Amino acid sequence: MAIPRGTITLLFTDIEGSTKLWEGHPEAMQTVLARHDALLREAIEAHTGFVFKTIGDAFCAAFATAPEAAQAALDAQLALALEVWPEPLTLKVRMALHTGAVESRDRDYFGPPLNRVARLLSTGHGGQTLLTQATQELVRDSLPPTATLRDLGTHQLKDLARPEQIYQLQHPSLAESFPALKSLSTHPNNLPQQVTSFIGREKELAEVQERLAQTRLLTLTGAGGSGKSRLSLQAAADLLERFPDGAFLVELAPLADPDLVVQTVAGALGLKEETGLPILNTLVESLKNKQLLLLLDNCEHVLDASAKLADALIRSCPDLKILATSREGLGIAGESTYRVPSLSLPDPKQTQTAETLSHFEAVRLFIDRALQTQPTFAVTNENAPALASICFRLDGIPLAIELAAARARSLSVEEINTKLDQRFRLLTGGSRTALPRQQTLRSLIDWSYALLTAQEKQVLESLSVFAGGWTLEAAEAVCVSDTVEDWEVLDLLTSLVDKSLVLAEQKHGHTRYRMLETIRQYSRDRLLDRGTGSAVREKHLDYFLALAKEAEPKVRGAEQNKWLNTLEEEHENLRLSLEWALQDEGGEKASALSLSLADFWVLRGYHAEGREWLEQALAKPHAQPRTQCRARLLMNVGDFAWYQADNRIAQAHFEECLELARELGDKRIIAYALRGTVANTTSYATKRTHYEDSLALFREVGDTYETFMALLYLGGLELADGNLLRVKEIANECLALSHVLGSPALIASAFTQMGNVAKREGNLQQARTYHEESLRLRREGSEKHLMAISLEHLGMIALEQQDYPNAMVYFEENLRLQTELGGRTKGMRGKSFLGMVAFCQGDYAGARSIYEESLALAREMDNVTGRASTAFSACALGHVACFQGDDSTAHACFHESLAICQEYLQERRLCLSYVLTGFGLLALSAHDILCAACLWGAGAKLREGIDSPMTLAPQNQLEMKYAAARAVLNDDTAFDAAWQEGRALTLEQAIALARETSS
Repeated sequence: MAIPRGTITLLFTDIEGSTKLWEGHPEAMQTVLARHDALLREAIEAHTGFVFKTIGDAFCAAFATAPEAAQAALDAQLALALEVWPEPLTLKVRMALHTGAVESRDRDYFGPPLNRVARLLSTGHGGQTLLTQATQELVRDSLPPTATLRDLGTHQLKDLARPEQIYQLQHPSLAESFPALKSLSTHPNNLPQQVTSFIGREKELAEVQERLAQTRLLTLTGAGGSGKSRLSLQAAADLLERFPDGAFLVELAPLADPDLVVQTVAGALGLKEETGLPILNTLVESLKNKQLLLLLDNCEHVLDASAKLADALIRSCPDLKILATSREGLGIAGESTYRVPSLSLPDPKQTQTAETLSHFEAVRLFIDRALQTQPTFAVTNENAPALASICFRLDGIPLAIELAAARARSLSVEEINTKLDQRFRLLTGGSRTALPRQQTLRSLIDWSYALLTAQEKQVLESLSVFAGGWTLEAAEAVCVSDTVEDWEVLDLLTSLVDKSLVLAEQKHGHTRYRMLETIRQYSRDRLLDRGTGSAVREKHLDYFLALAKEAEPKVRGAEQNKWLNTLEEEHENLRLSLEWALQDEGGEKASALSLSLADFWVLRGYHAEGREWLEQALAKPHAQPRTQCRARLLMNVGDFAWYQADNRIAQAHFEECLELARELGDKRIIAYALRGTVANTTSYATKRTHYEDSLALFREVGDTYETFMALLYLGGLELADGNLLRVKEIANECLALSHVLGSPALIASAFTQMGNVAKREGNLQQARTYHEESLRLRREGSEKHLMAISLEHLGMIALEQQDYPNAMVYFEENLRLQTELGGRTKGMRGKSFLGMVAFCQGDYAGARSIYEESLALAREMDNVTGRASTAFSACALGHVACFQGDDSTAHACFHESLAICQEYLQERRLCLSYVLTGFGLLALSAHDILCAACLWGAGAKLREGIDSPMTLAPQNQLEMKYAAARAVLNDDTAFDAAWQEGRALTLEQAIALARETSS
C-alpha cells in the first residue's frame, strides 16, 4: 500500500504496566500480546492506517486523514474492552493522536510531530485516548454519534515546547474517568517553556537518566553552546515523575557575585531569609526531607560557590539530586561528570543525499531551525553535500548550528558553507579536533557578528549590559543613540531574534528577551573594545533607577503584587545597576536606587542583601552630610538590622536618624524614627507615647500608608493592655484606610486586627470569620509569612472551640509554610502548635515527643534566637512532664527556661508567665496548695493582655489542675486569697518565690 506522506495523523499506543505483567506471567503474556497485536492491526488497517513501527507492545501508525485515525483508535479501544482477558492480564492500552507535517523515508517517519505524539502518549493512562488541538479540529465534526470529545485543558508536555490543548475521546462503552494527566502541568516545577523543539539526543538522555539514578550529583560538562542546558532541562522533564516534590531550575548565568548563589537557589524555590539565620541553613532545612531534582545551570563562573552549596546539600538532604551544567566539573566528593558530546554528524567524505542526511542529529537540528526562519527551506540532493559540510565543520555544536541555520533566511546552504570557508581556517585534512571548542564557537560568533549591519552590531553590544533578560521598553531606553532611534529598536531587536542572537520568550502575556550567555559575553567584550561601555551602563542604570522609583509607591498600594513581581523579574538588572552606581565616587544614584528598593527587599525577604546595599550607599560621600538622604538611609539600615535581630546596630541607627530628622525638621522621618527607637523598649508607657507621637506626625504630613502602619502598631499595644474599646476604634479606622489604599495585604492586616479584638471579646466565631477572610486575601498575594500568621490564629481559635480536626489542618499547613520560610526555628514554632493539639486532647505522650524534638533542635542553635526557642520548648515540655507525673524532668525544664528568660528575655512575658504556672504545678505536686495558687495568680496576671497565638499549656488542662487543687484544699476563700496575693507580686518577687519553692 502507498504510505501516507506530508501532513498526516499519527496514532501511538502502548500497554499500561506491561513490564510488570511480563515479569509475573511471561508465558501467558505471549498469547495475550498476540491477541492485542491482532486487534490493533485489524482496527488500524480497517481504516487505511499504516503501521510503520512496533516496539515491544507499542504501535506507531500513520493515517492520511485525522477522522480515519480517530475511528481506528475508537474501534481498537472498543475491541480491547470487549475482549475477555485471562485474569489478572486485563490489558489497558493508552493511545495518542497528533496531526502534523513529517518527513518520510525507508517506510519510516521523522520530524517534530513524532516527538509531540510520543510526549502526549506519556501523559495518558491505560484505556485513555488523547488528541492534540490539531487533530481535534479535524475530527470534531466527523465523530460517530455516540462518541464525544472532552476538553482536558492546556498542559505542558515533557518536550517543553508550547503548551498543548488536550482532548479525550469518549464513548459510552469505555471508561471516562482517569487520574490527572502526567504532564509537567500536574507536577511541581519551574521548567521554562521552550520556543524550539528538542532534536535528537535520545542516547544522551538515556545515559543522563541512568547516571542520575546512580549518583546524587551529576554535572554535565562541555563547551559553551554544546547543549548542556537544553539537555538538562529535557532530562528533568522526562524524570519529573520520579520526584514527588518536583524539579526546579536555577539559572546562575546572570550572577556576577558568587555570594548570591545560595540566595538565588533559595529564591527559585520560593524560600526567604529568616531573621538571624543564614539562608544556607534555611535552604538545607527546607530540602532535607524532599525528593526533589535541583538543576544548577551555568556554574562555571561561580564554580567555588556552586561546589560548596552542592556539597552542603548532598551531605544533608538524602533524597535530593542535583543536575548541574558547567564547562568543568564542580570537583567535590560524590560528583559524577558527563561530557555532553556533539550531535551525531555525517561524514562529508561519503556521498550524502537528502534521505541519508536525515539520520544525523546535527542535520535534523539545522533543518528544524532553518524552517523556522525560511518555511520553504528544503534539503535536496544538490545541497546535501554542502549541508553535510556545514554540520561537520561546526563540530556538531548545537548553538553553532542554530546560528548557521538562521542564515537560511537570506543565504542558500551553499553560500553559508562558503561563508564558513572564508571565516574559519581549518587544519589540513578537515579535522577539527585540534582546535579548542571555545575558539570554534567564538569564530562562529565572529562570523555571525560580521554579517550584521552597523545598527545591529551596536544594538547587540548595548544589550549585553542586561543581566537575566530585558523588556522591549528597557531595550529602547538603553540602545537608543545618535545612530539608533527609539522607534528603530523593535525592528533591530526582531532582526537579532531572527538571527538567533537574541531569544524571545512569552511569559505572563508579555515578551521578554535574553541572550545566550556566550553571546552576551562576546557582545560585552565588543562593547568594551569600542569604548562605549560606560555610557551604555549609565543608560541601563538610569532606566532601572526610574523603574525602581516608579515601583516604590506602587508596592504599597493596590498593585503591590504586580510591582513586586516586576522587581523580582528585574532583580539581576537592579543588582547590576547598583554595582555600577556604587562605582560613582559620590554615590548619589546608589542612594536613590537602594532607597527605592527597600520595601521590595523587605517584602520579599532579602534582608541581608538589602542591608548590604544600603550600608554601602550610606558609606558614600553623598550620604555623609546632614541631609534627608542620610536620614532615610539610617532609617532603612536600622530596619534591616532589626529584621536580622541585630538590635544594637538597629537602635544606634534609629537614634542617629531621629536626631538628624529633628535637626532637619522632617516630620515623616521623625515619626518613623520614633517608632523604631522603641523596638527594644520594654516600657509600655514609653512605647505608647512614641507610637501616639508617631501617629500624630504621620497624620499631619498626610502619609496614609504610614498612618495605617502606625495604627497597627498602636492597636497591638492597646490590645496587649486590654483596651478593647480603643482597639476597636483603631481596627475600624485601619480597615477604612486599607480600602483607601487598595492593598489586599493591608486589608488582610486590618481583618487580622479585628479578628484579634473579637477573640478577646469572646466572640470566637466572629474572630474565625475575620481571620478566614484575612487568610483568603493573603493566599491571593502568595505572602507565605502572613499566611502562616493567619493560620496560627485560626488554629488557636479552633483549639478553643475544641475543633481539633480543623486545628490540625491549620497547624500542619502552618508548619509547612514556616519550614519553607524560616528553616529550623520557625519549623520548631510550627511543631509546638501540633504539640498543643495533642496536649489539649490528653495525648501527653504525643505532645512530649514533639516538644522533645523541638527542644533538641533549639539547643543546637548557638544564637539568641536559638536560646529563645530553647526557653519556649523547655517550658512546654515541662508542662507535659507535670501532667505525666514526671516532676524531675519538669523541674529541670522550668529552671532551664527561667534562666534563659532572665538572661535574654525579660520582655518575653508570655514564656515567663507559663514558667511561673509550671512551678505552681510542681508546688501542687508537693502538696503546697497555697504556694501553687500564688504562683498561678502571678502567672495569670503576667499573661493578661498578651495577644499571641502561642500557648505553652492549654487552658482547659490547667483549669483541671486548678479545680483539683481547690478540691484538695477545700477552702475557696484561702485559695482565692493566695491567687490574689500572687497577682500582687512584682515579677522579681514571683521569680524568687518560684526558685524558693523548687529548691
